Amino acid sequence: MEIVGRLILRLLLVPLGAAVAITVAMLVVGVAHWNEMAALADASPDRQEAWLFAFVMTGPALALLLSLTAAYSLLSAAIGVLISETFAIRSWIFHAANGGLAAWIGWSLTQDIRDEFRFLAEPKILVAAGLAGGLAYWLVAGSTAGFWKPISQQKLHVV
Repeated sequence: MEIVGRLILRLLLVPLGAAVAITVAMLVVGVAHWNEMAALADASPDRQEAWLFAFVMTGPALALLLSLTAAYSLLSAAIGVLISETFAIRSWIFHAANGGLAAWIGWSLTQDIRDEFRFLAEPKILVAAGLAGGLAYWLVAGSTAGFWKPISQQKLHVV
């Protein structure tokens, strides 16, 4: 019965940890690009209609780029989470490295389309966002990864 309870707990914590990690990573990217976005919006205050039109026209392309980057990053991060759940890896270093590596993989696989947009040209920002997302995942779900308790918490029966 304890195994079923642990499985249900993992099925709840892993998606919650992923959602928190994505939110934290997007906040890091938004904060890192805040000055660029503000400068872009204030470039010509008398031509706000042109900016709105440009955003409406380029918004779908930028959304496609972000979704492709996120899809590649999430796929590689999911592989790392699967490894950590299988082998009960609870190290914060593993989860932070998993997030950073996943962000770098997502960035590198979208090289053909990301060169058009200056917001995703710097890999350091995305890797930092991945590291922050990995740490956020560790706080929510990674520190208790795996279906069994660590050896230090198990009762050893000596016969």
